[in-house]
Amino acid sequence: MRKFLYPVVAIAIMAVCSFTAFQSADLKIADNYSVKFDGGDPSGEFKGLQGTINFDPANPGAAKFDVTIDVATINTGNGMKNTHAKSEKWLDAAKYPVIRFTSKSVAKTAGGFEAKGTLDMHGVQKEVILPFTFADNVFKGNLEVNRMDYNVNTAEPNHGGAAFKIAITVPVTK
Repeated sequence: MRKFLYPVVAIAIMAVCSFTAFQSADLKIADNYSVKFDGGDPSGEFKGLQGTINFDPANPGAAKFDVTIDVATINTGNGMKNTHAKSEKWLDAAKYPVIRFTSKSVAKTAGGFEAKGTLDMHGVQKEVILPFTFADNVFKGNLEVNRMDYNVNTAEPNHGGAAFKIAITVPVTK
């Protein structure tokens, strides 16, 4: 009887693991996403979002996010401001070409989900919590960061807003 039980248990474990891996979806970022920021002056958006999103709303604990934004894609609606934002004085796109978020954990909340992870911007890594919702294959989230925490234009602390509100809308496909 025991000889029969061990293979059955092993097959059951493999089946459960296979089902979990099958349910967890690697999602592709759709072309019509937006990453908007508002710091008073400047405000605008980034394009150039890339990375890996592995998410199943029924199993958020298994989720993984590792995404980057190409800093050089910043668009404030003003060419001169764009050049200034990419310069050494602000985001320094040549030295720090991407802003990266890597999740450490994802959990269900009363209002949706939250991803805890590391935001790497301008050579500084900080732990952040990104609250988001997921409906109809669209992630929506908001995050506020203080540019001073990331050493962005610390020479002019009163220039523009220190806090940047970031609104993220990312449609995905399987």
